Amino acid sequence: MSGDVDGIPAVGEAVHDSACDRVGRVMGHVGPYVQLRPLAGGREWDADPGRLRPLTQDELLSALVAEVNARSRQPG
Repeated sequence: MSGDVDGIPAVGEAVHDSACDRVGRVMGHVGPYVQLRPLAGGREWDADPGRLRPLTQDELLSALVAEVNARSRQPG
């Protein structure tokens, strides 16, 4: 992982959490966990750093487009 120390992704890095099959951006580290937040914002969750992998550029672009599309379908 880019910028990782001891296998822990750096703050700001986009990763896939295989434990819950979600993608998120690293917001911080507390104890043995990494805090992730959905790419479009929302509630953070704790993740095991051993279950994380960095997103490829294609995966990141795909996830961002999916978020924009989901927001465009919401009323308001």
